[in-house]
Parts: sequence; structure tokens; C-alpha cells
Amino acid sequence: MLFRNRFLLLLVLAALLAFLSISLQFFHLTPVTPVKNGMNGKNRKRIMPDPLTEPPVVNPIHEARIYCNIPSITERSAEGHAPYYFKLVSVHVLIRHGDRYPLYAIPKTKRPEIDCTLVANRKPNHPKLEAFINHMSKASEVFMEGTLSTLPLYPSHSLCEMGELTQTGVVQHLKNGQLLRDIYLKKHKLLPKDWTTKHLYLETTGKSRTLQSGLALLYSLLPDFDWKKINFRHQWSTIFCSGSCDCPMRNQYLEKEQRRQYLLRVKNNQLENTYVEMAKIVGIPTRQLRAANPIDSMLCHFCHNVSFPCTKNGCIDIEHFKVIKTHQIEDEKERRERKLYFKYALLASHPVLNQTVNRMLRIAEGRKEEIFVLYSAHDVTLSPVLSALGITEARFPRFAARLVFELWQDGEKPTDHFIRILYNGVDVTFHTSFCQEHHKHSSKPMCPLEDFVHFVKRDMFSVLNSTSYYDACHRKTF
Repeated sequence: MLFRNRFLLLLVLAALLAFLSISLQFFHLTPVTPVKNGMNGKNRKRIMPDPLTEPPVVNPIHEARIYCNIPSITERSAEGHAPYYFKLVSVHVLIRHGDRYPLYAIPKTKRPEIDCTLVANRKPNHPKLEAFINHMSKASEVFMEGTLSTLPLYPSHSLCEMGELTQTGVVQHLKNGQLLRDIYLKKHKLLPKDWTTKHLYLETTGKSRTLQSGLALLYSLLPDFDWKKINFRHQWSTIFCSGSCDCPMRNQYLEKEQRRQYLLRVKNNQLENTYVEMAKIVGIPTRQLRAANPIDSMLCHFCHNVSFPCTKNGCIDIEHFKVIKTHQIEDEKERRERKLYFKYALLASHPVLNQTVNRMLRIAEGRKEEIFVLYSAHDVTLSPVLSALGITEARFPRFAARLVFELWQDGEKPTDHFIRILYNGVDVTFHTSFCQEHHKHSSKPMCPLEDFVHFVKRDMFSVLNSTSYYDACHRKTF
């Protein structure tokens, strides 16, 4: 009887506490974390790693899965989030090509058997894949600049060629395009109904995998994929430096960074022993195996769930893969700490960031051209841009990575413009070096455009003890 009375008393007290808690929150007598744009205020700033989903220690297999970016994985996206009185006026997207076949083969081993033809009912697939195949195969009025006109519009080899985009890579960017269409075109009406070529700016390197990735994204993005409105420009440089590529100091910083990579590698005895063991398996000198960059081919086996190669001497296995991948992760960590790559990144990324700033300024002045910009590029394009912006915690660009710059007009004060920067759907605006403190003294959940302009036009050179891009490129500091 006594036990039952105590139990009933505990139930009454629990109910009373719950009632008081709800009442206090209802009358705003206790602070509640504010929700901005549908996101918790803290979540708005979260960037990888996420403590709720990440393993407690660095896991090379987990990192490799993220790098593969398998299309079946559902991701959250924060693109297009802003207070109701803001108007989206421009979007600039920098993408890495989708999943590809290796650039290098492991000598004396059988190449991974990956089919690069596109088959609508084969996984991974996408609702628009079949229509994309038909549209690309029947293209007749295609205008491509320079050498782009000689490239195939979609992958088609039953055994992939080296570096060729796979069906996985096409689907990754069909998904990217669909996501961006739902946000930017359907919700925010970024493009007018009578959009023309002048509303787009499209640029790609001269590789089939970047051109095809860009076409896949555009096909699922645009409401009407009309070849007469699609005009890709050819960019010969992987860092998109256009007419500003002459920069001797950039090359010197890169050489210093490569020297750092070499010294870290030779200190890693476990890595060297792994290379020696793998070289014995395939029957070649260790130096030749190392030069073949085996991790590139091994990632293809991993991402496509294909067994690692075997010879009469044994098999390359997951343990070899884990050692090399772990070293890559350690290399990225030291790269951030040593800052040599950061100085290279500032000079490598300035031309494309400067182009982005100049377009934003023209649009802020009222111009209605080039309001959607797409650069279809490589990991060596995105990586220095992320580093230069100060987004130090960002992972190395995965397949089909996207970096988005949004330009917004303040409806309450139309002369004011703000930007948001998102990496793979995560808002990283306040992780940039030029806007880390802004949210602490402003109610606007964005960064003023002028802060971005000052960074690109002036502040990014202060680290290099210079005042301009030309000065930083030609000042001798070594």
C-alpha cells in the first residue's frame, strides 16, 4: 500500500513539472533556442564533423564512403533559406565532376570492370536519366566553344576509359540539378519564364567528365533544356584563372606544399611498408607502384563495391586501402596546420573569386544578366577555393561536390545585398575568415556583400604582405 501511494505521488509530481515547463515556455519566462529559417540557430553554423553522426575517431572507411557520395544516401540541404523579406537575385555554383573511372591503373593488375554506358533501369538511377540519355543522344543543334565541340555529351563505353564519367556520376549531378531546381527555380523563381542564354554563364574544363557533369546538372535544373540556350565556355585551366594565370609565386607555394607532402610520406613507416607489400603482390618496384597513385584505382574498387585486384602473389586488400586512406587524412590535417597550401590557395582561387564578386556587383547594380552561373570543375578547383575562404574544417571535395554562392537583396532596404555560402548543402557562411564575427553583432542571417568584396579585392593579400593580386604573384618572399 505504501509503495502504491509513493508511486502515485511520483506520477503527480512528474505531471506537475511537465505542466510548469510547458507553461513557462508558453509565456516566454524561460529562454527557448530561436529557430531561424526553419533551422535551429546552432545548426545553422554546424559544419563537418557532426558529433551526432561522425565516428569518435577518424575512420578511413567512413571517410571513403563520404568521398564516394553514393546517390542512395539522402542529404539535408540549406540552400535558399532566408527571411521572407529577402529576394534571391543570383546564384553561383562551383561543382566537382561526378564519380569517374580511375585516372591511373595499378600496373600488372586487371582494370576494374565498370560499365560506363547509361542504362535507365540499372542502379543507381534517377527519374530523369532515361530522358537525359535520349536528349543527349539526339542532340543536333549543339554549340560548344573550342575543343568542347569534340567531346561526347554523355559516357558510352561498355568498359570505362580512364577518367570517364560513370552512370553514378551522371546520377549524382541529376540529383544536384533537381535539388537546386526545387529551391531556386520553383520556390524562388530565380529565372524568368522567358529566360535566354544571357541569364546563364556556363564554363567547364576541356574534360568530358566535367562537360557531362555540367550537362546532367543543367538538364534536371532547367525547366526547358533547349540547346539553343546552352553555351558552355571552355576553360583551359583547372583553377579557372582565365586571363590571370601568370603568377610565379603561386607556383612556388605549390612546390613548397608538394615538398611538405613528400617529407610527410617518407616519415610514415607504416605507409612505406604497405607500398612495399603491395609492390611485391603485383611484382613491380615500390617506386613504380607509388608513382601509379594506387589509391585512385582502389577508391574506384571501393566506391563500386568491386573486389581489389589479385595476382599469383596474393591480393591487395582493405587493410592496404585503410593505411593509404588514413595517410591522406593525416596529410590534409597537416596541410591545414602548415599554411603553405593556404598561401597557394589564395593566389590560385583569386581569379575565379574575383569573377564571382564582379558579377555580383553588376547584379546588385540592377543588371539582369548571368544570374545563374555554373563552373564545372575538379577537386583541384574546389579545394583551394575552400581553403582561401577560410573554411578549414571542410572535407576534401567528394565526387559531385557543390559550392554555392547566393546573392540576396534586402527587401526592407533594397540597396543592401547579402551573400550566403553553402558547401554540399551546409551553410558555411560564418565559417569564412571574412564573416566569422558578423552574426554576433547583426540580426541578419547572412554576410554583407561588401565584406565579401573587401576580402577578395584587398584583405586576402594581407597574409602575403601585398596589396594586389599582381603584387602578390610577383613579390619574391623565398
